[in-house]
Amino acid sequence: MKAPFATGGQLQLEINDTCVRIKQIQLEQDTGKSTFDPRNQESSIDLNRAGVGLMEIVSEPDMRSPEEAGQYVRALQALLRAVGSSDGNMEQGSLRCDVNVSVNRRGEPLGTRCEIKNLNSVKFIMVAITSEVRRQIALLENGGSVLQETRGFNEDKAETYSSRSKEDAPDYRYMPDPNLPPLLIGETYVSQIRETMPELPDATRARLLGLGLSRRDADVLMDVDSGREVKDDGVLAPGPVAYFDEVSRGRDPKVVVNWITHELLGQLAFREKAFSNNPIDAKQMGELIDLVQGGKITGTAGKTLLRHMLDNCSAEMPAELASELSLIADDGAALRKWCTQAIKALTQEADVVRGGNVNVVNKILGHVMKASKGRADAKAARAMLLKLLKGEERDRPKGEKPGDS
Repeated sequence: MKAPFATGGQLQLEINDTCVRIKQIQLEQDTGKSTFDPRNQESSIDLNRAGVGLMEIVSEPDMRSPEEAGQYVRALQALLRAVGSSDGNMEQGSLRCDVNVSVNRRGEPLGTRCEIKNLNSVKFIMVAITSEVRRQIALLENGGSVLQETRGFNEDKAETYSSRSKEDAPDYRYMPDPNLPPLLIGETYVSQIRETMPELPDATRARLLGLGLSRRDADVLMDVDSGREVKDDGVLAPGPVAYFDEVSRGRDPKVVVNWITHELLGQLAFREKAFSNNPIDAKQMGELIDLVQGGKITGTAGKTLLRHMLDNCSAEMPAELASELSLIADDGAALRKWCTQAIKALTQEADVVRGGNVNVVNKILGHVMKASKGRADAKAARAMLLKLLKGEERDRPKGEKPGDS
């Protein structure tokens, strides 16, 4: 490519603190897609994308393992999505990867490379690299040599196969397109782009960690966030990171992320719904968390309320719904009543607790939680049970056994 759009970039990976250099970004024209079926020894040609412009990102050979290659592609996906350049959906063909693989002994020059074409998922990229590395090592250890060639990948067998011999770069016969003159970009335009750039993935992760989130929780938010839809105007649809930012405003970020990652995302996944179909807006989610944190409803009741809102796509605010569904935490009189009933229902367990084995109180506690339909606070209920059982022991006349009347 005589005049690439950009040269001399790099992308920092978290794994092994690896820095992958990007040689250049250039414009190419899609010629179509050929798919070889090794089982039937047939090739299928798809020309639906012929003539469509595409951006080729040429990376330097800085990756030393399938894992590094996989993380590089994921990082590139997240970056392209963040700036609205591409939706990065490999399964739909928006992003495809050609992988060059070579092996060499430590301290020796890079070996002969083979190019594996059109890999359409991070998983297959890693499997294909592993397979090709093993093939090349086996060839060299048996006294053979690696031929420079283009290879395909058989997903069923998890093996690469020879497609055609590979020419060196000078033999590609690049020729300029008279309809594509050099693109001249002024510094003013570049400055405008810099000023309007969205927050990039690395900066987002650093900000989330700075709020006290664990790396795992930050990664969960970022992973789901990277799947956001890119609209026709190149603008990303709102995702879980923006949702978290809004809900956590004025609230404990750790509490908020726990509700979003463990409860909300978990319930959406259970219903096979994407985050883009989340019916609970940030204001509703914030009020639900406030109800639980303020002791107005229990954590169990909060989860019940969340499930109800997801199932019914309710636009009502959580406080109103909690009242309608009788989820508001009851006063001490109701708690005492539930605990007394539980002790009477489980007399054997109550006797064991009176005998000194307080661990058995958890079974009685379960009866309380079931009777209250989650409205009873577990900590308060446990304390009330122990208080009632110990109080009975103090109030019982001398010589009277538990259960005597």
